[in-house]
Amino acid sequence: MLAVSGGIDSVVMTDLFFKSGFDFVLLHCNFQLRGDESFRDELFMASLQEKYNKELLVKQFDTKQYAEQHKISIQEAARALRYDWFAEVSGQRSTAGRQLFLATAHNADDNIETMLMFLFRGTGIQGLTGINAFDKERRIIRPLLFATRKQIEDYAEENDLNWVEDSSNITDKYTRNFFRHKIIPLTETHFPNAKHNLLETMQRLKEAAILYQQSIALHKKKLLEYKGNEIHIPILKLQQAKPLDTITWEIIKHYNFSAQQVSEIKKLLNADNSSYVQSSSHRIIKNRNWLIIAPKENEQAGNILIEENDTAVKFKNGCLELKKLSASSYQLTASNSTAQLDARLIQFPLLLRKWKQGDYFYPLGMQKKKKLSRFMIDQKLSATQKENIWVLEMNKKIIWVIGYRIDDRFKITPSTKEVLIIDQLVK
Repeated sequence: MLAVSGGIDSVVMTDLFFKSGFDFVLLHCNFQLRGDESFRDELFMASLQEKYNKELLVKQFDTKQYAEQHKISIQEAARALRYDWFAEVSGQRSTAGRQLFLATAHNADDNIETMLMFLFRGTGIQGLTGINAFDKERRIIRPLLFATRKQIEDYAEENDLNWVEDSSNITDKYTRNFFRHKIIPLTETHFPNAKHNLLETMQRLKEAAILYQQSIALHKKKLLEYKGNEIHIPILKLQQAKPLDTITWEIIKHYNFSAQQVSEIKKLLNADNSSYVQSSSHRIIKNRNWLIIAPKENEQAGNILIEENDTAVKFKNGCLELKKLSASSYQLTASNSTAQLDARLIQFPLLLRKWKQGDYFYPLGMQKKKKLSRFMIDQKLSATQKENIWVLEMNKKIIWVIGYRIDDRFKITPSTKEVLIIDQLVK
């Protein structure tokens, strides 16, 4: 599949594929952003279809509406729409013995511009390696990355190729064009070989990035313990890892955390129990001697934070409903599925988690602590029942073995003024 805009780069790419004897289909996106010019490009594609006698697929998008709906830039919207459609076509046409690849016409100058944009925005070593010639996961190839824009122009002229010009390439409205028309030409007045030097630098950085990723993989192997859909990191080991900022970033970036949150996560190492930092999809929770990366979707998580304003929290064993009542208006009930606690003694956030070896609490009515493992033996719980025991923890103290017994230290007394009631609703 050739992604063809009708511009000089994609036209040259199409001609090279044709002359090399490849079988291909032409894909063209009409983003409807340039009025009549957008439809002119679409009509031009028909001439390419006729010239090369290849199938042409055209897709029209309401790019502005998509950008407004998703609150993203026009460039981001166009990119998302384009690659989603390419993936859709690929999925429809791939067969068991035949995989499709998408070819885009990015060239060496595009690569330089991309690298510089990442550099000025702020990036790690991977962002300085430029565009990959082969994206294995999405099956995208970029066969023109070796060629400069000047070489492409020379080829088009020598082979008498026709193409269409995109008027948006002239304006500096878009960031890429600002680098293309301003930054790079100005740089070349002082460093005539700037482009060549940048391409060589990117190649060296690609090799350095390979060594970097190998080192990061070793650190992750030592630090990360995968438990279901959670990741557990021993704090002591993480504190000894060097360089800490870089290793932390490489761990958290896959869970929608930003580079700016690295400093917050480092503070968790010495923070109070149950402290946390969150992204759009995950939380990193301080739990005793561990940092736990857990999904925010409560029913999937094995470690769930409960905030003071939460009224209902879903977890694997059902749902906890929380409310507070005045002690004077509340009547104690005898139910293992309800925790009745002195609200004055409870500090949020609370941590809802599965029990583990070494846990202990002071069962209601007892003045001595008891290991939870011993408590379960006394309750004559089966192995399966033990596997499904959850506890509610506050500052390293278990306040409720859910469905069985609260901790005596947090019970209601004659001096209690407000009661925290937590009901377990079983699925």
